[in-house]
Amino acid sequence: QVHLVESGGGLVQAGGSLRLSCAASGSIFTINTMGWYRQAPGKQRELVATITSVGNTIYADSVKGRFTISRDNAKNTVYLQMNSLKPEDTAIYYCRYNSIHYSRPYWGQGTQVTVSS
Repeated sequence: QVHLVESGGGLVQAGGSLRLSCAASGSIFTINTMGWYRQAPGKQRELVATITSVGNTIYADSVKGRFTISRDNAKNTVYLQMNSLKPEDTAIYYCRYNSIHYSRPYWGQGTQVTVSS
């Protein structure tokens, strides 16, 4: 079992920045992938960015150049630095943990990000 706790969401004006954090606890395996997904009202959940335990990253095209994902393996924590935020970035952001040792991914409870125009 893995427990994920997100923090750092909030309300920000367009062009501003936010930093999300997600701390994982429980049975954490060294080799894993952690990432951020988001879901806007009326839309499906979509990938924002992922990072493997060795630092390989994937970004959605919509956030490339604006968002940066990073992690601290010693703290089992993943971060999402979001710059140049746009109103269309408004969504609930979910942290995800995935490992080959588990049959399914684990999700956090989500944190709201609202970008005003």
